[in-house]
Amino acid sequence: MRHTAASVLLAQGVPARVVMEILGHSQISVTLNIYAHVAPEVAREAAARLEGALWSGE
Repeated sequence: MRHTAASVLLAQGVPARVVMEILGHSQISVTLNIYAHVAPEVAREAAARLEGALWSGE
């Protein structure tokens, strides 16, 4: 359940620091390295945002 909670919260855009506090971790590295995985749709969204930021003036 903790793995799922961390992954879903991060995929919904909840800041990692908030997820860390919800799960009760003392270090953010625990949250990010053990419980959170980048879902393909989140990676695509990040790439699209970067593309928009870099080439929005064209």
